[in-house]
Amino acid sequence: MAQLLSFEEVKGFLGERDKQSNKGSHGKGLMLAGSEGFSGAAVMACAAALRAGIGTLKALVPQSILPAFYALPETMATGLIGAWDAPDLRMLDSFLDACSCIAAGPGMGSGGGVTTAVLRALDVKKKIVLDADALNALSSTSAFPGALHSEVVLTPHPGEMARLTGKSVEQIVAAPEQTALEYAAAWGCTVLLKSAVSYIAAPDGRVYRNETGNAGLAKGGSGDVLTGIGLAFLGQGLNSFEAACAAAYVLGTSADRAMELLKERMLLSRDVTEAVSKTLEHLF
Repeated sequence: MAQLLSFEEVKGFLGERDKQSNKGSHGKGLMLAGSEGFSGAAVMACAAALRAGIGTLKALVPQSILPAFYALPETMATGLIGAWDAPDLRMLDSFLDACSCIAAGPGMGSGGGVTTAVLRALDVKKKIVLDADALNALSSTSAFPGALHSEVVLTPHPGEMARLTGKSVEQIVAAPEQTALEYAAAWGCTVLLKSAVSYIAAPDGRVYRNETGNAGLAKGGSGDVLTGIGLAFLGQGLNSFEAACAAAYVLGTSADRAMELLKERMLLSRDVTEAVSKTLEHLF
């Protein structure tokens, strides 16, 4: 039975942040995200990674959405030649080689090169969190699940999990803990199955449930924020399972903090991101 994810558990995962550390001590993150009309997903994911403490952050995005990053100068955003329709693989590979951890999926769209980019990112065998369009790309390729490895965090909601597994959404909703455990073991990676109560499962049979959060998270952008937080924790040295657990807890707790000032219908994903720093103050 899943253990409830608690403040003490997450604090233990995160540990103390060394006061003598520098930006190189907390990860060189790479965000693969965004597409025409979906620049916000990329920006929100990057903002969350920065709030959660990533050391340095590069974003590889389509050239057309670069102006969206003028408001987030802490991100070193670069326009990808060919975008996600036909990405320049030499350029992509140079960014993958230089980073220590990766996130892919937020707002990438369904361009013909998304699957290629995601598989390329998996092939370097670095810590990586996959969400949204990265999951959709995986579900449509015969390379799945063979391309997965132990450093991967998958963050599907029930609909995405249904596409990945071939099960119905109803089957997954009826048995979320068992589903997360089954496929974490089968795929050899961490599965964070998102819902009002989320389940985080490791290949070795460990499983937590996260009950933090509120209905204000039931809006576009919440998954992007989770992806960014997860990337930051991977960069700070947590393993894939610990990073997924901590990210789920911090996202939900930050939403609860934001709710102290805002009602559910008024809560924006950016409000949750702003509250992340307050959550981490209590954890560190």
